[in-house]
Amino acid sequence: MLEIARACALLKQADGLLIAAGAGIGVDSGLPDFRGNTGFWKAYPPLAERGLPFREMANPASFKRDPQLAWGFYGHRLDLYRRTRPHAGFAILRALGERMRHGSFVFTSNVDGQFQRAGFPDDRIAECHGTIHHLQCIRPCRDLTWPADGFEPEVDVARCALQSPLPACPHCGALARPNILMFNDVAWVDAPSEAQLDRLAQWRAGVGRLAVIELGAGTDLPSVRRFTESQGVHAIRINPREHRIVRGVGLPMGALAALQEIAQEMEIVVK
Repeated sequence: MLEIARACALLKQADGLLIAAGAGIGVDSGLPDFRGNTGFWKAYPPLAERGLPFREMANPASFKRDPQLAWGFYGHRLDLYRRTRPHAGFAILRALGERMRHGSFVFTSNVDGQFQRAGFPDDRIAECHGTIHHLQCIRPCRDLTWPADGFEPEVDVARCALQSPLPACPHCGALARPNILMFNDVAWVDAPSEAQLDRLAQWRAGVGRLAVIELGAGTDLPSVRRFTESQGVHAIRINPREHRIVRGVGLPMGALAALQEIAQEMEIVVK
């Protein structure tokens, strides 16, 4: 495939790899695709029955209006992400970065923590929308977050409702929420994400020949696409539906299939 060969040529000349990832990278791991309300409601039938769209659930107001329902949705996602095993494509991305002088850095809009689970170091990941694996105060009373490790949500899936106690802020006792940038969100604690982005900028400044692989990033929420295009280099865009790119190579494939073909072309073997 000519496009695969062109993508590999970009990778072979690089001394640093930027991995720009949207939600589509997780589909091959079995994670749901929230593309439009149809995909969202297919994953959460109780919310479909009530006509609640993703933008209404992924909103701080949902925690004030019905915290059990909001945490039913996010608690289910937290448990799902904890149980999900990253697909083999993540290991291929790691192997590609290890071949380069400056290694790799991840920029992702995903909040699922799959790159950490796949073995990427914390200090080489920038989560521009935050992470479900940390909590914050809903107010917030302080510009702080804390790990969600001690929170074990019990969810009534049939009602999408949290049955276990609601998590609370350890500082003021108010309701805790995920440290995720939501729609209409003026209370998101962005300090951890900003620190990650600062580390990414420092790494990027030292890379002379950057390669960019963008995976599963759509146009509905274009944060990842815009970041890719801001780098000013030819990029590799992997997307089964929206693969067209002005500067670079577009691969109309899923993440795992495309990465496996790249690995085969570059003779990369991962276990």
